Amino acid sequence: MALVLLLFFGVPLLVVVAFSFFDYDGINTNPAFVWANYAELFGSKVTLALYLKTLYFAAIVWVITLLIGFTVSYFLVFHVRSVLWQMGLFLLCTVPFWTSNIIRMISWIPFLGRNGIFNQALMGAGITHEPLEFLLFSDFAVIVAYVHLFTLFMIVPIFNSMARIDRSLIEAARDGGSSGGRIIWEIVVPLSKTGIALGSIFVITLVMGDFFVVKVMSGSHSASVAMAMSNQIAMVQYPPAAASAVLLLIIVSLMVAAILRVVDVRKELAR
Repeated sequence: MALVLLLFFGVPLLVVVAFSFFDYDGINTNPAFVWANYAELFGSKVTLALYLKTLYFAAIVWVITLLIGFTVSYFLVFHVRSVLWQMGLFLLCTVPFWTSNIIRMISWIPFLGRNGIFNQALMGAGITHEPLEFLLFSDFAVIVAYVHLFTLFMIVPIFNSMARIDRSLIEAARDGGSSGGRIIWEIVVPLSKTGIALGSIFVITLVMGDFFVVKVMSGSHSASVAMAMSNQIAMVQYPPAAASAVLLLIIVSLMVAAILRVVDVRKELAR
């Protein structure tokens, strides 16, 4: 396993890091050791705007997927008594994921479009008199697509954590007079923190590293760090793209490390 990780992860990563220090004059790439690519990154206001936009998407999607994932998991674990029904409903949540991510994402276009189903329904019901323009090719559409694509990555680990909670703790709290909200906040949430941490890692890393959803669902009206790297690669600007990749990797690693610092996943799973 160590050899596999070294060959397929370590070596490519070292190549990217090495390329990030190569000299690029706008046309040619020359092997060298220069800091110009990083200096350009840190000195550019565009870079700051891209990272802020990417973090904005990650934060909004994380909050929404966490709320949906926690709610769905709580319902399946504590309100569906039959294990057979639990598994059946859980598998039902996975049905949309049996198709391609691209197909599921593009399916939102005819739904949210100017002449799409949702706008037609709103106008037919008299709620609006003209199509809502912000539904498609906007940040709203990007967030909707992200939530649709990545919610399952939050549901699965939270569901697994909640399923391990001893029901007698809940019953004892109810017998002691605790309200439903207090039981959730003081018992369910702390005992589900491993699943919340793992789901958060999945969602944040997937959003931070994605570019296709932003490109398609925003209609190129928005951008992200990964999308900028994709454009640089398309224009054969490998050293600047490699520098952006290294910086993005460092930022995402710090975010994951912060989550793992709050929740010791390995210790929790060992219980």
